[in-house]
Amino acid sequence: MPGSIFVRTFPDPLGQTAPEAASSVLPMAPTSTPQIPFGRILTAMVTPFTADGALDLDGAQRLATHLVDAGNDGLIINGTTGESPTTSDAEKSDLVRAVLEAVGDRAHVVAGVGTNDTHHSIELARAAQAAGAHGLLTVTPYYNKPPQDGLYRHFKAIADATDLPVMLYDIPGRSGVPINTETLVRLAEHPRIVANKDAKGDLGRASWAIAQSGLAWYSGDDMLNLPLLSVGAVGFVSVVGHVVTPELRAMVEAYVGGDVQKALEIHQKLLPVFTGMFRTQGVMTTKAALALRGLPAGPLRLPMVELSSEETAQLKIDLAAGGVEL
Repeated sequence: MPGSIFVRTFPDPLGQTAPEAASSVLPMAPTSTPQIPFGRILTAMVTPFTADGALDLDGAQRLATHLVDAGNDGLIINGTTGESPTTSDAEKSDLVRAVLEAVGDRAHVVAGVGTNDTHHSIELARAAQAAGAHGLLTVTPYYNKPPQDGLYRHFKAIADATDLPVMLYDIPGRSGVPINTETLVRLAEHPRIVANKDAKGDLGRASWAIAQSGLAWYSGDDMLNLPLLSVGAVGFVSVVGHVVTPELRAMVEAYVGGDVQKALEIHQKLLPVFTGMFRTQGVMTTKAALALRGLPAGPLRLPMVELSSEETAQLKIDLAAGGVEL
């Protein structure tokens, strides 16, 4: 029923439901609805490192707490913005555990597990479940450019491997291959594939896919957050959420509440932020912005590099133009 509280449970090999099996050790995920399985606002969190480049678990907990306090319903851990290509499998599990300890009773902790190796992705998915993650984010396999049937089998194998709900991540600009609408519809038949993060940049395709698949749709492109709401998205997986979560929440609540004009005004106010945070790779600008605000971030791991002084100066201008206090 609309508005009813829904807790997704899945069979456990030991005969327990997944939430029951985890509750004695780790916080349970917040409740959700089938239409909004991970909440409305999720930030794709950077991974803080210490000055010598080691994983900063204390910093990660402080940053996660800050983001949830700011209004995030969930956090994506070990995504591309979290520099997942350069963190080890052990670091990924440690990071999930640390964030769960900090905010797991207040926010959905979704672990990125996607690679271009199905077997490795399955291993990461199982490790994320063992660490207590509430859900999985799995990106389109990159570089090897599989056909649509390969994509279908890849995502299905990952969804079959654990009891966790899965959010697909469609980003052809990085992966080289889109998830076609027909494939999304097939994947939506899987009971644990419940959502899609859309960074395809095609509102027409999004409209058809939302209508035909029934998947919960999350904008994965901050500049298109409001346009995607207009064709049926339920929320955002954001990078700029590191600095403007309250504004993103106000925008989505205004839109859902029927005040489209207010949502538009917020969207237009944030345009300089959207532009500035993506003048180069989002993780680079995000870590610079966090450092400017005194929040945990630390250095980047190669091949990512710190912003130049000129780039940092431009970022300050962009953020100020969007109302972000530094």
